[in-house]
Amino acid sequence: MSKDLILLVDDDGAIRKMLRIALEAKGYQTIEAISKKEAIESVALHSPKLVLLDLQLPDGSGLEVIKEVRNFSEIPFIVLSVMSSEEDKISLLDSGADDYITKPFSMGELLARIRTALRRLPADETPSNWEKESLMVDFVNHQVVKNHIQIRLTPTEFQILTFLIKNSGKVITHDVLIKKIWGDQALNEMNSLRVHITQLRKKIEDSPSDPKFLITEPGVGYRWVTQ
Repeated sequence: MSKDLILLVDDDGAIRKMLRIALEAKGYQTIEAISKKEAIESVALHSPKLVLLDLQLPDGSGLEVIKEVRNFSEIPFIVLSVMSSEEDKISLLDSGADDYITKPFSMGELLARIRTALRRLPADETPSNWEKESLMVDFVNHQVVKNHIQIRLTPTEFQILTFLIKNSGKVITHDVLIKKIWGDQALNEMNSLRVHITQLRKKIEDSPSDPKFLITEPGVGYRWVTQ
């Protein structure tokens, strides 16, 4: 049975419950989000294999979720929508959705669409290490080497470094990074995050005050740059 993780995005608790029961009965794992903000954060933090997305959310539209997520992920989106016109469907697909299913729908049809979308996913090609100039990171053995000398990182520093490298080129917000490191219920960890970033730069950058890898996006978060 499948253990693929599916994100359910809908502000209607009854629909989420119906989907969760049906999907888990088929062996899928599920997580839930009820808003645009939660949906984007959940994709970044939990890396689900697929998103089932309602278009009407309390803080924005499902299309906005797709457009923002497409900046950092090619995860499949199946939109659950009442829209039925050809123009609406074309607009939806042009915005980055992989498929849509019109409400009301049968669970059998939805499961078939899910299986089709998951079959299109490429194999996980996450490398076991990353190397650039004088810096090498071994994700499997949790080792970092700079100028051919192994340097010691704390577990939290290594977790931050790994998450940023695996999202190279993408802006990772403070909130997403804090929740990734300290959990969904983390509060008041901004100062801790800044301390860890400062210490990490001292260890991996040639010039910590003028970093070339771990870049600050003022007021937003951080970006790992490899160019």
